Amino acid sequence: MSFDYNWKFARKDVLAGLTVAAISLPQAMAYALIAGVDPRFGLYSAIVVTLVASIFGSSSHLINGPTNAISLVVFSALAFFDPDDRLDAYQALFLLGIMVGIIQILIGVFKLGDLTRYISESVVIGFMAGAGLLIAVGQIANFFGLHDKGTGHQHVLLRLWNTVTQGGPVNFYALGVGAGTIALVLLLRLLVRKFTLPQIEMLTALIVASGIAAYFGWSIPSAHGKTFLSVVGTVPASLPAPHIPDIKWHWISDLSSSAFAIAFLGLLEALAIAKSIAHQTGQKLDYNKQVLAEGLANLTGGFFQSLPGSGSLTRSAINHQAGASTRASGVYAAVAVAIVVLIAAPLARFIPKAALAGLLFVIAVRLVDWKRLRYAVRASWYDAVLVFITAFSAVFITVEFSILIGVALSIVLFVPRAARLRASELLVTPEGLIRERFPDDPPTQDLLIYDLEGELFFGAAPELDRYFDEITQRTQNEGIRYVVLRVKRTRNPDVVFLERLEQFLRESDAQGVTILLAGVRSDFSHGLSNLRFGEWLPSNRVFYEEDEIYSATLKAVRHAYDLLGKNSPNSGSEFEVIEGGKKDLYYLV
Repeated sequence: MSFDYNWKFARKDVLAGLTVAAISLPQAMAYALIAGVDPRFGLYSAIVVTLVASIFGSSSHLINGPTNAISLVVFSALAFFDPDDRLDAYQALFLLGIMVGIIQILIGVFKLGDLTRYISESVVIGFMAGAGLLIAVGQIANFFGLHDKGTGHQHVLLRLWNTVTQGGPVNFYALGVGAGTIALVLLLRLLVRKFTLPQIEMLTALIVASGIAAYFGWSIPSAHGKTFLSVVGTVPASLPAPHIPDIKWHWISDLSSSAFAIAFLGLLEALAIAKSIAHQTGQKLDYNKQVLAEGLANLTGGFFQSLPGSGSLTRSAINHQAGASTRASGVYAAVAVAIVVLIAAPLARFIPKAALAGLLFVIAVRLVDWKRLRYAVRASWYDAVLVFITAFSAVFITVEFSILIGVALSIVLFVPRAARLRASELLVTPEGLIRERFPDDPPTQDLLIYDLEGELFFGAAPELDRYFDEITQRTQNEGIRYVVLRVKRTRNPDVVFLERLEQFLRESDAQGVTILLAGVRSDFSHGLSNLRFGEWLPSNRVFYEEDEIYSATLKAVRHAYDLLGKNSPNSGSEFEVIEGGKKDLYYLV
């Protein structure tokens, strides 16, 4: 926060913080339900993770805490625990938060946050689509009032089948409450947009649904201790207390892949949201600072019984739209949630799970950015494949591995595209013009000019060999003794390319063919120097791209014709183009 923080800023931040708290309360409990853990851990995350990230972060508007995507990965991470083994699962949850925090802090310390930019946008879109479907699938039992069947070791679709076929009859009280909650959220959303009201439709719908259920006695235990509707349960009216998890060491290996997935997904979410809002506000962000803040928030949360969290798109957007000025708005939001937990937590026992399931169905639909999904699918087959494979992996394999599968697939699909090395033949016209050769141009008689374009790495080796073989074949068949190889538009030469280049140059020398390298840039030059090409390759055969005015390719072509003893290509006649008093300047097109 700035040193000149005043009442004007404080007023905006307080109002924004209260608005964020209103949506944080139902979301925090809903996301805990997604993760398959006690709702209070979601509320604790909305207090601790939000508070710490707001204090140490960089973005003025980013709100951290429990999110739907992270909660879904947490659910998958804890799936190896049996439903009756909840105490151990909770301890593993806190350990997972600590592991995520440590990984994110290490990423920040070593400044590796930029690695998240290598995760394709299509992978993220596919992940969100799969996550949205899984959220909806996971709430069918609560929505229809069925008994959840199966174990955590079973696939989510198998558990759904067991629940639908063996979970008993549909509870129409639950179905009515769930459907009514959805209808009320959608109606209130229309009113919020029409009259520009505070965005508290989810909280309002949850309160109304819970009130109706309590009024008719559906959520109040009978004499036998049972209720018509399954309810959230009692949430202690207490703030999160320091807690060191009781862990079993094999959990670390069991949770490691999920911890890495959550760490990178969380950073991707947070940085993407922060960048998006900063683009609108003009704020300059310290990304490394934000990465460290994410790690500190999750590490602290792990010691305060919190669900791991990240940047929330919904709450951050609301925070920005509500007029927040500084990071203090996140602090006020966390404090407001803490006050509500202390005062009203016991009322959570009246919240039907069917009502929360209705909210989660709405969240699942909103989680998928349908416009961007359509855009990505239409953009190219490459993006469409990434979207569908990542979404498929999230649903049919595991949600955390879907990110890794998507990233691996994007690399596999990208390498052949990056390896497309293009070579085009150039020629010099009688007018002194160097341009690409057309099919109807006469054959070159004296000099071959080849222009290479693309990445010069191992993946391009087959195409490179083909072009070198083509040049060798043509010099032999057509009796050409000089070749200009233009490399100005090539990038990142590696050892494979340089080794093949050396072999090509030495074999050409042995056959009496002189190769001139034109347009050599700094990275190319460093490679030649490191491998000591200068010990056997004459310096007058390498033309460096030093500026944009005097083209290295023009110099190389002029030098080739000097070696040929000719002033004019093809025709043998001279032409008067003067540059600094010197004839034979060839313009490159």
